[in-house]
Amino acid sequence: MKAPRVFVTADIGREAIQRLVDAGFEVDVHPEIEAPAYEQLAAKVESGLEALVTTIRDRIDDPLLAKGAAAGLKIVAQVAVGYDNVDVAAATRHRIPVANTPDVLSDATAEFAFFMMGDVARKLYPSEELVRSGRWGVWHPHHPWLGDNVAGKTVAVIGAGRIGKAFVHKCAGFDMDVLCYSRTRDERFASDVQRVMDLRAQLGFGPRRTIRYVDLDEALASADFVALHVPLIKAGPDATVHFMNEPRLRQMKRTAYLINTTRGPVVDEDALARVLLDGGIAGAALDVFAKEPLPMDSPLRDERLFLKLRLFNHLGSGTYQTRLSPDPNVGMAGRAVQSVIDRLNGADPAQMPWVVNRGSF
Repeated sequence: MKAPRVFVTADIGREAIQRLVDAGFEVDVHPEIEAPAYEQLAAKVESGLEALVTTIRDRIDDPLLAKGAAAGLKIVAQVAVGYDNVDVAAATRHRIPVANTPDVLSDATAEFAFFMMGDVARKLYPSEELVRSGRWGVWHPHHPWLGDNVAGKTVAVIGAGRIGKAFVHKCAGFDMDVLCYSRTRDERFASDVQRVMDLRAQLGFGPRRTIRYVDLDEALASADFVALHVPLIKAGPDATVHFMNEPRLRQMKRTAYLINTTRGPVVDEDALARVLLDGGIAGAALDVFAKEPLPMDSPLRDERLFLKLRLFNHLGSGTYQTRLSPDPNVGMAGRAVQSVIDRLNGADPAQMPWVVNRGSF
């Protein structure tokens, strides 16, 4: 009996790949750092794959899924929480389950967002660059610049889902007041966090801090830091493309900072550059962009923004454990591989925990 064929569009680690091999599958891993060309990916799918392991770099559209359905494709397993690169509606029409990797990256991404907040506020990279370049000539109380405190400030968490809640946990430990904006309010979560804040104050760790759900206008206008954790929704009444447009950016305090680790298109990058240049907000830190890698002609590369803007290479979940662990309870690779193993061993997609369209099976 011929072994089921699996194509993995990026190296997701030797141990995770070995799990597929040990399960009896024929595994082909794309060998290049760059993503496979769409035509190459389509040809692979058409050749008769049972499973396709993808990343956010891969365009998985209706024509490709139609080829896959005709050739026996049984699952698309995305090594990410987000799956806006996959036409899930088309996959459902073609009876192909689509799996993602929620939860395992929540803490790593929230941690990175927290570090980004401190980086941009305290101007950590410009400070290091000053030393490395040899331009640091003398210590002075306020030259060449000063940063802003993070502890004791107010942070607005826009989108209080898994990652947003994990981010709140970090902020509570840093004695920050928290404003949450979300389409659904989890008052139990807010109550539990408030109990932790109250206990910290009772133990003398600092002054009492608060957490509460507010509307978007209050969140933007009141916060010292605005952290985005909303999903990318491309159309409809809940669309989040350019969620942070110029009017909303200008609702923020001139002393406030924007943090984005969700999806690049959530922020209007042209508007952000304009607002930063004219002092509409104090700064921003971005780990994601509308087009990745960030184009060399992006307005975000303006040298005048050097002190105000920190730019990262989509590294939010980038730890060895989170990206490459073969354990489905720890790593994205392990979770994607587990979905493939379960499906190819006959699991019902409707019962598989990480299938995003399981309600259609």
